[in-house]
Amino acid sequence: MAARISVLAACAVGLAVALSSVAAYVTLRAQLHERLDSSLLQRASQASRTDFISQATLYNIPSDFLGAADLRIFLIADGQVIPSDRADWISPLADDERAVAAGSLTQNLRTLYRDGNEYRVATVQAQPGTALMFVQSAEPIERTLDRLGFVLLLVGAGGIVAAALIGLAVGRSALMPVRRLSAAAEHIARTEELNPIQVTGDDELASLATSFNKMLVALQASRDRQRRLVADAGHELRTPLTSLRTNLELLAQANRRGGLEPHQRDELLTDVTGQVEELSTLVGDLVELARDEPLERTPEPLDLADIVVRAVDRVRRRAPGVTFDVRTHPWWVVGEAQILERAVTNLLDNAAKYGPPGGTVTVGLNKGQLVVADEGEGISDRDLPMVFERFYRADNARTMPGSGLGLSIVRQAAERHGGSVSARNREPRGVSFSMTLPGRGEELSMRPQDADAELPAPAAPRR
Repeated sequence: MAARISVLAACAVGLAVALSSVAAYVTLRAQLHERLDSSLLQRASQASRTDFISQATLYNIPSDFLGAADLRIFLIADGQVIPSDRADWISPLADDERAVAAGSLTQNLRTLYRDGNEYRVATVQAQPGTALMFVQSAEPIERTLDRLGFVLLLVGAGGIVAAALIGLAVGRSALMPVRRLSAAAEHIARTEELNPIQVTGDDELASLATSFNKMLVALQASRDRQRRLVADAGHELRTPLTSLRTNLELLAQANRRGGLEPHQRDELLTDVTGQVEELSTLVGDLVELARDEPLERTPEPLDLADIVVRAVDRVRRRAPGVTFDVRTHPWWVVGEAQILERAVTNLLDNAAKYGPPGGTVTVGLNKGQLVVADEGEGISDRDLPMVFERFYRADNARTMPGSGLGLSIVRQAAERHGGSVSARNREPRGVSFSMTLPGRGEELSMRPQDADAELPAPAAPRR
């Protein structure tokens, strides 16, 4: 990349130098020739107004002198060139020069090439029927232009080299953050260490480095969550597995000693069955939380009130001693029935479990807000902000059955459908859990081609 920048800089400077050199060369050449022509015409005009140069004068000046001098003087009279011995050098005459001698034109300029050299010829009218010609070599001008071209070539070449070196240095300096990003990415791929890189400056590359560091922070947070999930899952799975293994070993030892009494065997098998169910529930919860999205997304219009009624019927069978006071209003959402029903069931199970025996669980759904309230002891102010975290259990709930994942599943389901959850203590006692989902009060319709439509945008994740 740095070499590419260097080449581009060299090409840009080379083009600029070439254009500037051509413009300077052409401008100077035109100015020098214009000055030479002006000088010739001025001197020829001044000479034509005097009697200094005449036919006799030109005949008396030696031809060698006229040929050796930088300025050559000729006279056109009666259509003839004087001095006649040098007529071949200036001939043939141009028609405009004959016209000057005849009086049709006042002056004329042309270029003459002799022996590989360039000459400028200025012709002005002298006496009637005659014209005076001043001829001067343009060789000094060409030598000056040659030197100028050589200097411009050297300066251009030096400028191109300097631009290439400067472009290379600037490219290496400007791409330093990119090289640091590349090195950091290679280091992460090699060592899996998510160390942020140093950010310098405030340009686009600095913004890229900042975004890269934010990505590293997000990756580190995701890794920490995964590690915590694995550690917590291992801890939670260990308890039912240990109890299950202990009960099975006890059953095996009893069989070797003659077996257990029927009621003892039934109690042990009931305990084993309960532990298997607890383990199955825990594994299901872990699988639900481990994936960010369901394996198959089938959103459809749903009446949340129907889901609440079905969930209440299910929980009522599991907790026959609890009274459920249900008051719902229609609220249509676009979502997945299985996920929402599990979230509502978890809220109801949690309220039934932590409420007093024979207590009442109040369930209300109004304008998209589902409120489930129990009459339990409540949650301490220290534990209340953490109840929706994975595996978190308040001090007064550690002796109760459960994995600590039910409310986490509620929060995940709400956020997946663009909603939110919250919890607060009630007065004089009890806890109220709320789940709010976007939707509307009247029935929604979904066309067959909309079956694969996306769910509402998830709410911002909790920090």
